[in-house]
Amino acid sequence: MNNLKESLTPFIIIALFLMAVGCQQQPKTDPPIRISNMNLDISPGDDFYRFVNAGWLDNNPIPEEYSRYGSFEQLAEQNDDKLFELLQSIRNDKSALHGSNRQKVRDFFNSAMDTVTQTEHGTKAIEFLLTRIDNIKDKNELPEIIASLHLKGFGPVFSLWAAQDRKNTEEIIANISQGGLGMSDRDYYLNDDARSIEIRENYESFIEKIFILAGNSPEEASGARKEIMEIETQLADASMTRLQRRDPHATYNKKTVMQLDASMPAFGWDSYLTSLGINITELNEGQPEFFGQFNQLLDRQTKDAWKTYLKWNVLRGSAPYIGQEFEKAHFDFYTRVMTGSEQQRERWKIALSTLNGALGDAVGQEYVALHFPPESKDRMVDLVEYLREAFYERIEQLDWMSPETKENAFAKLEAMNVKIGYPDKWVDYSDLEIKEQPHVLNIIAAREFNTLRNLEEIGQPVDRDKWFMNPQTVNAYYSPTMNEIVFPAAILQPPFFYPLGDDAVNFGAIGMVIGHEMTHGFDDQGRRYAKDGNLKDWWKDEDSRQFEEKTKILVEQYNNYVMLDTLTINGQLSLGENIADLGGLTIAFHALQNKLNRDGRPSEIDGFTAEQRFFIAYAQIWRNHMRDQRLMQQLSEGPHSPGEARVNGIVYNMKEFYEAFALNTENTSRYIESSARAEIW
Repeated sequence: MNNLKESLTPFIIIALFLMAVGCQQQPKTDPPIRISNMNLDISPGDDFYRFVNAGWLDNNPIPEEYSRYGSFEQLAEQNDDKLFELLQSIRNDKSALHGSNRQKVRDFFNSAMDTVTQTEHGTKAIEFLLTRIDNIKDKNELPEIIASLHLKGFGPVFSLWAAQDRKNTEEIIANISQGGLGMSDRDYYLNDDARSIEIRENYESFIEKIFILAGNSPEEASGARKEIMEIETQLADASMTRLQRRDPHATYNKKTVMQLDASMPAFGWDSYLTSLGINITELNEGQPEFFGQFNQLLDRQTKDAWKTYLKWNVLRGSAPYIGQEFEKAHFDFYTRVMTGSEQQRERWKIALSTLNGALGDAVGQEYVALHFPPESKDRMVDLVEYLREAFYERIEQLDWMSPETKENAFAKLEAMNVKIGYPDKWVDYSDLEIKEQPHVLNIIAAREFNTLRNLEEIGQPVDRDKWFMNPQTVNAYYSPTMNEIVFPAAILQPPFFYPLGDDAVNFGAIGMVIGHEMTHGFDDQGRRYAKDGNLKDWWKDEDSRQFEEKTKILVEQYNNYVMLDTLTINGQLSLGENIADLGGLTIAFHALQNKLNRDGRPSEIDGFTAEQRFFIAYAQIWRNHMRDQRLMQQLSEGPHSPGEARVNGIVYNMKEFYEAFALNTENTSRYIESSARAEIW
């Protein structure tokens, strides 16, 4: 899946809404485009991002609790306020029956807010897990223990989950994939650049701090740190890079459990799978080399080293929920060091975020009843069809794609499913027990419930009504195996959609988002999946070659986009998102022209034409501040380009942009000759 936002997106509605949408209405006094947010002294041909956003950037400094702050975060804040108001009513509902969603939401949220009880219990709340690890007498017990931890939401060594078979999307199969690292990328363990060394040193200090807080002596904590780093570094060395994992064929290696057992004699897969409660004969092994190295690592490392590593997974995964000192240590590394944020979020925001991850549908069901009228879905469908029509027309006029591949592309576009607002059926939380107890125990209960729900899908028919985001999430996504685009209710608000806004603004904002997600079905990864979601080649060889030649231009442009001193964007790692940005904006512009040609062209507003307002609206949604640490992390890990590059890196590739602002080689320093533009769709 591809998220629009980093945190993606990794990623809705438009002015086809002729009436305002409930609580999401924008007052007439709050125009979609504010001149005060712009700097008209900057030429749009020199720096369009700052032409549109310089005023906003000057007047909205980044709050201390954020590592990135922009349109997404502002909307999320507004959304959180609505959710908190909802939660206050639920917390005050003394009539909620035991076992009801309201009781579970109330007790979970209250336990998240109760830092006193969290601190009082500390590691005693997870002692049952630590003791079980302490009692390991033989490495043959490791499969069972790892399975138990996986069920409870901890992630030692690798992960297992249920998902569609990429080459037979009517089936749900088990998948295993590399994991087990405490730092967010393998390269932090292996690289010797200054930033990696800094992160590594801070991570080692974090390990020692947590073990000391858990009651170990400094000497014991130092010994634990050495054992953990040795195991994790070897796991990192065996792991695929992020770039390697972008190839869906490279991570598809279906085999029988017997074959897996034969290749990994040191790990008892039967014991592991039995402990998970699943009975399977085959699965997909994401990274065979990683699992081969894990097999050797099992023999090389001692039983006591593995016990230390497993304890670390429990302590690290529990740290935010077992007391203020543990939480602070967790924040200091994962937030302060990694992203540069200087201040922890307010307690209720932390609690809300955790609640959304644990009981998202229970909260979402009440959220949409208050803030997203059902009729909005029908209106959204109209906009999506404008974008679908425009994409069809863009494909039809391509001079580099053969008729045969075009027909397959049309079929995939036609088959693309659309989900808007909220799911048609909600998660049933009847089997999840949440009660007044230490917060970490409610966390573990929710994790186990959601893990078991996922594993129960293995061998079952594919549930095409399933959502992979909560409706209260400010984001959107495309699923290649489902061949569907999904837009949760929370993103269907300003600055993405203005119920009272003009078509140009809405096509440039939410229309681009729709086009972005549609284009993911045809980016360098999504194009490998056919209309039914199956991973198979449906392009003629010459078409594939020409597509790759065209995308190389985009790769090279972003490889040379300097963001911080000498740091540049990884054009290959970010290629899918950059293709989706370029395709999404191109398609949305074409759709706007279709709409204006049918309905009539409006007069200028605030001195801007419809085409200019379209591009301004696009640039607005990507405005943000970002701390250096967060920017460095995004440049090394993230598939999304930073906001500035998502604007300037795209618009200067579009002839429509130059025409809209009457730009040429004489009045823009960013002019790209037509022969050098990345014109894909």
